[in-house]
Amino acid sequence: MTVTDFLLDFCIMSGLLLVSHIIRTRVKLFQNLYIPAPLIAGFLGLFLGHQFLNVLPFSPAISDYAGVLISVVFGTMFLGERRKVSFGSMVKKAGDSFFVNGAAEIAQFGLFILIGVLVLPLVFPGINESFGLMLPAGFAGGHGTAAAMGGVFAEHGWDEATSIGQAFATIGLLGGIVFGVALVNLGTRKGYTRVLKKVEELPEEMRIGLNPPEKRESLGEDTVNSISMDSLTWHGALVLATTGLAYLINHGLSIALPQIAFPTYGIAIICGIMLQALLRALKLDTYVDKRPITHICSCTTDYLVAFGVASISINVVVKYAVPIAVLAVLGFACVFFFHFVIAGHFLRNCWYERGLFIFGQCTGVLATGVLLLRVSDPEFKTGALGDFGLVWLFFTIVDALLVALTPTLLLAGWGLPAGVVITLLAVVFLLLSWKMFGVRKFNAAEGIPTEE
Repeated sequence: MTVTDFLLDFCIMSGLLLVSHIIRTRVKLFQNLYIPAPLIAGFLGLFLGHQFLNVLPFSPAISDYAGVLISVVFGTMFLGERRKVSFGSMVKKAGDSFFVNGAAEIAQFGLFILIGVLVLPLVFPGINESFGLMLPAGFAGGHGTAAAMGGVFAEHGWDEATSIGQAFATIGLLGGIVFGVALVNLGTRKGYTRVLKKVEELPEEMRIGLNPPEKRESLGEDTVNSISMDSLTWHGALVLATTGLAYLINHGLSIALPQIAFPTYGIAIICGIMLQALLRALKLDTYVDKRPITHICSCTTDYLVAFGVASISINVVVKYAVPIAVLAVLGFACVFFFHFVIAGHFLRNCWYERGLFIFGQCTGVLATGVLLLRVSDPEFKTGALGDFGLVWLFFTIVDALLVALTPTLLLAGWGLPAGVVITLLAVVFLLLSWKMFGVRKFNAAEGIPTEE
């Protein structure tokens, strides 16, 4: 592969993203279902690529891009973060959201590790015991996490893992949005939502994907003077330096400890924290604006999703169509259970909107959760987004540990104890929420839990 191949791949995908966004602004079906343009671009790349029409000259390397880009995304998590919030104050303000959100994702990992180790080999003889893990890798993790974890397994001989994970991620993202929008419609009809009473009340820009002049926001501030360096160069350099450092450290670890597989995306989080601490020590942290960092992360995620879908191996998906379908049904059953039962009884207020956020996050990516929350609470009057922002500061640690350690544990043959411990941890999260915040009774007359 040459540098030109790399550039051409991104140029082609950029063209597909442009076309997809134009399609989104014109096609009512995509607007009504809130299908994101990167997902459309990914399917266009898949069907126009070498597996179907063979029109687009993508290089074979496109299957590796998502696994690399996720390290960029993870590396941005703490860059520019200047909020100082104690764990105690977060629990007091949004502890129920933290524990329920955590339990939903942790349970998904624990339960499907156990299904992969104990059940799938009995029903599908010869199937890899790590197959079950690829569902939460795609559902709760998304395309980047699926690619990254699939890459870890590929290094140890299971080359099909990435395509299986990408298939789950695509099913989760698409289903999460479609089912999520259906849940919003259901919530407005039943009176479960606290702010939105009719879906028709949603702003038009959310449907068509274009902001009118009066609702456009700044991408960020010029924190450095352009006579020295452009502000976007400064922020982009911070992101890429974090990613590069993570790869260098991982390379050193692979030499020092060749028997252990360290995920680069997990190391990237630590590098982001270290770089932010260094900037703070040099009194340069105030010159890092979180907004451009967030936009770089979002931009990376768009390409990540598009390349992830475009590089799915259809042969692998067809080969494992039945177990993929069975696990996908169980995966959606799990998130529906958490939305209607757990969220409905464990969340203190605005349970439906907060449950939608958790539903979206556990079927795709954080952006899906934000999308569903914005659809159900367009002006963020419930305060749920701010609470989940606090939650995310601390839950990224739990999330990173899950993503980083579970492939290693399964490869070491510790899938069964890992699945048991992780599942019990989800139960502990719910018990802590029950102990600290209580459980609400279900009001049969209204069909919603009573609010405090």
